[in-house]
Amino acid sequence: MYLEWYLREKEASQESLEEAVVRLLQEAHLTVTTAESCTGGLIAGTLVNVAGASDVLGEGYVTYSNEAKERLVGVKRETLLQYGAVSEQTAREMAEGAARAAGADAALSATGIAGPGGGTAKKPVGLVYVGCFLDGSTQVKECHFDGNRMENRLHTVETALEMLREALEERRNP
Repeated sequence: MYLEWYLREKEASQESLEEAVVRLLQEAHLTVTTAESCTGGLIAGTLVNVAGASDVLGEGYVTYSNEAKERLVGVKRETLLQYGAVSEQTAREMAEGAARAAGADAALSATGIAGPGGGTAKKPVGLVYVGCFLDGSTQVKECHFDGNRMENRLHTVETALEMLREALEERRNP
């Protein structure tokens, strides 16, 4: 599944999404980190598909449990209690906390319900929040995916990398 998506992207643009992100980070002399829950490290793993990714990615955090979200990237317990792990607020704190913890210029976060179980009427399977921190500003996108577990995770990776690519391009060409 991922390989098919990767090859399609590569063929369509000659430069994959992760290659573009790494290139833009290198050109701007910026670093990135990740705080991942539902993707379990897949965003960072996708970035390291690119030769030279070590120039821009020093570390990432898999924060699958609430305890890890608090301990590793500083998500407030109050946020988790009031809004839940799958929320805009948690995604925002994950991205900002990861950047702070890693001393990185940019950060991507993902928290959601990949499926097939775990959803509720209020927070259904496929609900994912993706955070992108850059230049002191954080954007969070609410996504509703309808694939299987792996497809939802891959859509999340693509969304996160696309958010960072767009932010880096906008930064370069305001």
